[in-house]
Amino acid sequence: MIKGEMGDGNSPLVSRRPARNPIDPVSKSIIEMLQVDGRRSYDSIAAELGISEDSVVQRVKQLTEAGVIQIAAVTDPLQLGFARQAMLGITVEPTLTQQVAKSLAAIPDVVYVVITAGGFDIIVEVVGESDAHLLELVTAIRPIPGVTSIHTFLYLELEKQTYAWGVR
Repeated sequence: MIKGEMGDGNSPLVSRRPARNPIDPVSKSIIEMLQVDGRRSYDSIAAELGISEDSVVQRVKQLTEAGVIQIAAVTDPLQLGFARQAMLGITVEPTLTQQVAKSLAAIPDVVYVVITAGGFDIIVEVVGESDAHLLELVTAIRPIPGVTSIHTFLYLELEKQTYAWGVR
């Protein structure tokens, strides 16, 4: 079963999102402010929204525990010595998609794994210290049982990367 699919036991699976509590406008505002500056003080968020700091603390805790948000430092791989980034389009045997995705997710230099519909079954983002390191990664992925082809899209220049979405 694919994440997000639910069945009633009598009919075929129906793909739909699991029921979630809607996020109210105050929580959306908190999320938006943290997307702009993840280090912003809860006190300044509270002052702007006209609520107590304790309320902001509680809401951020609830959003974090529910998996709605994560607060993390986003790094620039080039600044950390990773000279190469690439997206890999991977085609797999249909019955092994989930197994292959789990195998890919276990590789430390694989930073993003998503099962897709379309030209590729799985899209993976990798970071490497060099072209040789990138070649090692692709060479390590090729023999995973179920992988039938890999298309590599080498990043030449990052034009835009943003995490401020979902609440506007």
